[in-house]
Amino acid sequence: MVPEQSLGNFESTSPKMSTITGKTNLVGLLGQPVNHSLSPIMHNAAYEEMGLDWSYLAMPCESKNLEQVTKALRCLDCKGLNITIPHKQEVLKACHKLTEIASNIQAVNTLIPEKNNQWIGANTDVDGFLAPLKNHHLKDKSVIIIGCGGSARAVVMGLSKLNIKKVTIIGRNKSSLDIFIKNMSNLLSSKNILIEGINNQRLNISQYIQEADLIINSTPIGMNSNNTKEENIPLGHKIWDCLSNKTILYDLIYTPRPTNWLKIGQQKNCLTIDGLDMLVEQGAFSIRLWSGFNDVPVQIMKSSAEKYLMV
Repeated sequence: MVPEQSLGNFESTSPKMSTITGKTNLVGLLGQPVNHSLSPIMHNAAYEEMGLDWSYLAMPCESKNLEQVTKALRCLDCKGLNITIPHKQEVLKACHKLTEIASNIQAVNTLIPEKNNQWIGANTDVDGFLAPLKNHHLKDKSVIIIGCGGSARAVVMGLSKLNIKKVTIIGRNKSSLDIFIKNMSNLLSSKNILIEGINNQRLNISQYIQEADLIINSTPIGMNSNNTKEENIPLGHKIWDCLSNKTILYDLIYTPRPTNWLKIGQQKNCLTIDGLDMLVEQGAFSIRLWSGFNDVPVQIMKSSAEKYLMV
């Protein structure tokens, strides 16, 4: 892994990001879909500020092509990749080795170049997820996570650092939910945190929602959608009638801003958090891993994303 350095020691004669030359290096994002992604906006803004002659592209990739694409990009000396839905677990197969966090949660969102055309799998979602929660006191609180995919694994890892009391996972697929609970139980038991999985067809979900201090949507439901149909709100619209104004709603989605689900929370006078801060922070951690430089312009990354969202 590239050792971390200070950007202050880096003197660059690279052209600005607006000029792509034969020396420009490739970095990017693999997922499906990726056309909504703000990552190219904020990453390329950071590279220009840092003087890195890199260009970040969002590249759509079907699951069946993931292994072939990751191999090809490594052979092309791609300087780093972010991985998003739905590949965060499948991409484990493309990794020569994993960082400790990625190994613990068995989910990867960042690939770091390794010698012999191989990849190291890392996960920066954990640190990104925690960033907006650092000023909230969640010790001994109850948390609900909607979804049990790769993002939910990072969320659980992050929550394990906050001394919460209980995590309830709401999942649609019982088989996937059971596997998730089994895998995450060992992680949380060492922290004395209770974990429970419930299928979203159960009739008593309302009770869990009423009692939750923090609810996190880790699914793509509501992404890039401005209509109010039931299918664009996690668990449907009606279930949120029982929502308490003491509950924090945290949606990992950042487009639209706010999502329809967060609008419901705002109407209930809940504190709401969208996924932009998480996106920016996890992206900054990825840049540190790829470049070896500590000084990443996080505020420039966020402001460039916000300006784009306002267009």
